Amino acid sequence: MISNREIPKHADLQPYNFAVAGHDGTLCDPEGELFIKPCVQQEIDFYEKAFKDHPAFADLMPEYLGTLVLNDASDVHDIEEQIPAAAEHMSQHFKEEAVRMAKQHAADVAASEAAKEAEAEAQAAGKDNIRWKPNKSRKIATDKSVVLENAAYGFKRPNILDAKLGQRLWADDAPMEKRKRFDEITKVTTNGSHGFRIAGMRVYKGGENPEEWDQEGYKVYNKDHGRLVVNKDNVVDEIRKFIFNPRANIDEDLGRAVAEAFVNDLKRVEQVLASSETRMYSASLLFTFEGDGDALRAAIENQTPTTPPKEASKKEPVPLASRVDSGIVMDDDGEIVLPQGNGTTIHGVIEGDSKVLQLAGDVESDDDEFASLPKIYSLKLIDFAHATWVPGQGPDENSLCGVRSLIKIFEELAK
Repeated sequence: MISNREIPKHADLQPYNFAVAGHDGTLCDPEGELFIKPCVQQEIDFYEKAFKDHPAFADLMPEYLGTLVLNDASDVHDIEEQIPAAAEHMSQHFKEEAVRMAKQHAADVAASEAAKEAEAEAQAAGKDNIRWKPNKSRKIATDKSVVLENAAYGFKRPNILDAKLGQRLWADDAPMEKRKRFDEITKVTTNGSHGFRIAGMRVYKGGENPEEWDQEGYKVYNKDHGRLVVNKDNVVDEIRKFIFNPRANIDEDLGRAVAEAFVNDLKRVEQVLASSETRMYSASLLFTFEGDGDALRAAIENQTPTTPPKEASKKEPVPLASRVDSGIVMDDDGEIVLPQGNGTTIHGVIEGDSKVLQLAGDVESDDDEFASLPKIYSLKLIDFAHATWVPGQGPDENSLCGVRSLIKIFEELAK
């Protein structure tokens, strides 16, 4: 839920620096609630179809607030007309910065159109002859952007892991050269052995050497780490670094609880993907949780019920003060526990959802109250530039392969 907190002024804005993979050009204050992400029309179509016709799938995605089409002739009024609901929560400075970025992208759009014409000419000579070059600039030549809620919002020190799904990484329309290059990546990385690859990772006080931390105290593992360092033999230990971290006061008990919460979410993702008919190439699962152990424990305490179920009156409904994206609570002694076996099932996972689990009857809740609670963790499916709905063709087993491998890994970490 978007709050009324004002987006910081222009002088405070910077490119979104919590991105651990993907393309450049995303605009957001790291502590802001919104970000604007350049994208292609196919990604917009996939979002809109999900939120219109596939609510269970949409629950796995970041909150979708609309789209922007901006070019070198656009101004602030275009933003207000296209996404009025989101624009209400944007400062004037933020809107101006979005327009500035649009003008900067205009030249890229023109270059992209020229490239398409050249590709069309090459198509006539046969698809195998199409020349493809990797996008080393990490910028998308587009005048379109999708407006989403920032998955890292609400955390004090968000740890973030981007797991790129699939053994096959290229879509049907990919040039042969791109297919060959991506197949080689699959062959030499865990995309081949596990159906996913760590595309990037950001860990608060991570690693053994503090000199490797950035100015905010994070150890950043870029895409080369997932391609060159992580392999089928050490992938579990590499993901362990993401969660277990004594330097940030995340001990074994706390780490296992976080891993168990992600297991619950991953099983939900598996369930939804297995019942959906899509094809997604190079989509990712974005894992986020509070990386500061003290803040994590405080967040859990804030979402732990103050009245144990056994003491609750049958006439007075008692809400379990935990949002749906957290099944982690603390007992009276301050120990981390995962509720189970009492008839109440906690389904982890949908960050941004302000539902409350109820132990009896109906409970009226204040969404703003729960939206203001500190965040514990989140799991989101992202990156749909090469995603389509394919009615009648069955589930996306390519993506499911990676999801099932991640379930096994997080189950092992939760032991």
